[in-house]
Amino acid sequence: MKFGIISFAHMHAYSYARALREIPGVALAGIADADAERGKAAAARFQTEYYPDYNELLAKDIDAVIICSANADHKEHAVAAARAKKHILCEKPISISVADAQAMIDAASEAGVVLQTAFPVRHCGPVRQLKAVVEQGKLGEIIAINGTNHGKMPPGWFLDPAKAGGGAVMDHTVHVADLIRWICKTEFTEVYAEVDTLLHDVGIDDCGMLTMQLASGAICSLDPSWSRPDAFPTWGDVTMQVIGTKGVASLDAFRQVGMVYVSPGGSSGGSVYEYGWGNDADKEMVEAFIKAVKGEPNEGASGLDGLKAMEVALAAYESAKRTAPVKLPLGVA
Repeated sequence: MKFGIISFAHMHAYSYARALREIPGVALAGIADADAERGKAAAARFQTEYYPDYNELLAKDIDAVIICSANADHKEHAVAAARAKKHILCEKPISISVADAQAMIDAASEAGVVLQTAFPVRHCGPVRQLKAVVEQGKLGEIIAINGTNHGKMPPGWFLDPAKAGGGAVMDHTVHVADLIRWICKTEFTEVYAEVDTLLHDVGIDDCGMLTMQLASGAICSLDPSWSRPDAFPTWGDVTMQVIGTKGVASLDAFRQVGMVYVSPGGSSGGSVYEYGWGNDADKEMVEAFIKAVKGEPNEGASGLDGLKAMEVALAAYESAKRTAPVKLPLGVA
């Protein structure tokens, strides 16, 4: 199976490219990026062809693309890929509006190609264990969930509302929103949120607090923020506390790590970092997408899953603007 990657604007593109090179029977056949310096460097690093125009890549004999462009560009790239009959794995959030996300879903459906959303946290070992515990009924009826998705402030276009569609609340709501829908098999019905810029001197939100209602009757809270300092040993976290009528389960998705301390004066100077020993969630997500392309059962997130997770973030912004709860689903306008 031959893959292309459209844009290395999102840092996850590097991990996905690495995964493609490690999966047997898969080839990274090309990289398209309007940023020539970045695209050529990525193509050299991963030993593949560089294309300045994504349409050139889509015209090649490839089977699928991974889209890692700025959020606002996802629709353009996904619709073009669908029309070129290429299967699509799109970085999260799927887009910046319900209308754009729906257009992507419709284009893929009309073309008969797979569209999945890149939610690698689904594939973390601890998350799978939590899902099994819930499905086996060990917690009883789920009545409340408290989650966090903290991280470092990303650079560049992430701080441009026109390109990103929102700041920390957009960036860090969608992962946990997807996990809640996927694990609990229910939909969000209402969102109330506080959104602000408190941690950095930027023109976009860097923190928020969401409270949400599920169709099942459960209530949820979520703290999405860019609150990790640059010196923090890892990019951030995904945590959930799931409270049921029979018990409570706590998830810390990325704690399968060891702390490494490097003394000052060494070859890399003094530093602290985390060395992960858990499973490779990015690689397993790409493998799930490959299964989807082959028509095999998989646990990947669909385009609709991406829309529903993004919709929670959009509702949070609307709620903060209105200072009132917002009902879901949102309209397509």
